[in-house]
Amino acid sequence: MPLNVPNLLTWARILMIPLFVGVFYSPWHWLTPSEQNTWATAIFIGAAVTDAFDGWLARKLRQTSAFGAFLDPVADKLMVAAALVILVQLGRVDAIVAFIIIGREIAISALREWMAKIGAARSIAVSFIGKLKTSAQMVSIPMLLFHAKLGGIDFHRIGTWLIYVAAVLTLWSMIYYLRKAWPEISARVR
Repeated sequence: MPLNVPNLLTWARILMIPLFVGVFYSPWHWLTPSEQNTWATAIFIGAAVTDAFDGWLARKLRQTSAFGAFLDPVADKLMVAAALVILVQLGRVDAIVAFIIIGREIAISALREWMAKIGAARSIAVSFIGKLKTSAQMVSIPMLLFHAKLGGIDFHRIGTWLIYVAAVLTLWSMIYYLRKAWPEISARVR
């Protein structure tokens, strides 16, 4: 495992997950619910920023690696899954939405791994719809974590609409990737 700045940022993102979850499990007298929401939002946004930054930095410093390419999406999926589970527990996201998003991530990750094993990974490279799905998730989740109005803007309401958009984009992207992989799947199922 190459130890470089981009990979250290990715590891930092993974280490933020217990801190993120711990915010909601801290003793009630340590943080008010509003403070929990604010801290969790800040940690999630910090993780999202490091996600964007570590990829850019890896390319700029020419420190890309197979391990980094593997670990980066794992860190993203773990943080999103942790946030969705917390949001379901808090009653801010429907369980079906969380299931769609987390289930898709598991299914497409498995599909990508299988496609890589058979030498067809390029046929399901990240697409525009996948990036759009990720963007919708990364904007909606902090809004749902914040769960308040600020300057007259109801972040919870906007976040709720966006998480449903993210769920639709999630299904759409899953169908897209499955269609791209279908020739390989059907050729090996016979």
